[in-house]
Amino acid sequence: MGDVRRPWVPVWVRAGKAGWPVSAAVVATVVQVVGTSVAARHQSERVPLDAWGYLLLVLGPALLVLRVRYPAFTVSAVTAVTAAYLWAGYPYGPAFVALVVAFFSAVQRGRRRAAWIAAGGFYLLHLLVSYAVPASWLRAPGREAVGWQELGVTAWLLLIFVGAELARFRREQIAAVRAAEEEARARRSDEERLRMARELHDILAHSISLIHLQAGVALELLDARPEQARDALATIKATSKEALGEVRQVLGTLRTPGAAAPRTPAPGLERLDELVAQAGHAGLAVTVRTEGRAGPLGAGLGLAAFRIVQESLTNVLRHSTARTATVELSWEPDRLELTVTDPGPPGGGDAGGSGTGLIGMRERAAAFGGTVDAGPGGAGGWQVRARLPLVTKGADA
Repeated sequence: MGDVRRPWVPVWVRAGKAGWPVSAAVVATVVQVVGTSVAARHQSERVPLDAWGYLLLVLGPALLVLRVRYPAFTVSAVTAVTAAYLWAGYPYGPAFVALVVAFFSAVQRGRRRAAWIAAGGFYLLHLLVSYAVPASWLRAPGREAVGWQELGVTAWLLLIFVGAELARFRREQIAAVRAAEEEARARRSDEERLRMARELHDILAHSISLIHLQAGVALELLDARPEQARDALATIKATSKEALGEVRQVLGTLRTPGAAAPRTPAPGLERLDELVAQAGHAGLAVTVRTEGRAGPLGAGLGLAAFRIVQESLTNVLRHSTARTATVELSWEPDRLELTVTDPGPPGGGDAGGSGTGLIGMRERAAAFGGTVDAGPGGAGGWQVRARLPLVTKGADA
């Protein structure tokens, strides 16, 4: 939230920070002229305001219209005008408002050196006027009030210094927080897109591979064995329907707030039998072996395990001539080991599916602190082994 909504910030500073250089100059002019005129009634020892005094009171704020584009020049010029007003012996009061705004603007816009030099020069001039310059050189009749005048100027300068630095620090802090929030938002968006890409790849690669194989079977058997061709087409229909449902569920993350939530839960190892049945329809006989006592899996970890098995079986269908595969589930107290093996030999392309599918499996496992290794399994076959910790640090939802 900007300074415009902070009541402790002077009105002329708020107007200036809101980007209204002309408005800030007008406000500062009114404050300086009216306020100093009122304060002059109680300073009989000072030189009464005349045309030259009012001109200086107006000239300082008028220079503020340049502070956005030329902050260093503005703070130097306003300091010179205010110093001339002080040297002339005119009454104290809110005659330093323009100097305050110019100093704040210079600090906020990165011209700290110019601002500090101007402030130091102004204070040095004040000390010279108070102690070193002969009274005959000044227009003021005497120095009876030098003590409180010096105290007032010193307090004003200290207030300006501290306020400007605090405002600069706060502004940089807000900018850093906003940058961090924007970076985190972009990172979450990238992670969500990557998650959706992995989901869509696994769903479509598996389903389209099955549909492709079954379509080939149907074409070969359409004339000679129409009943078997009918079974292949029924498998295509069921597979495509399931794939469409899962794609809709994944894309549901982009739905508007008023849209309906997904009606089916994310797949997990409880649907392993369905996956084996689908592979069987595609001509791949899958044997499932389980060791140990099954432990509880969260939705995220269960989905990762299911997708790893699904992608592994899809790679067997696409990249191996084997028509059998083995899925082993080894439940340990602290982890689940998944192993998918086919006897080979490899067919066309890379046997292990070394493209985005394998990368996606590794990313899924890494999200839960696990690993995935893939390579030759002996006798010309291929093996994928995943190790998934059953205790994760917040990754599982």
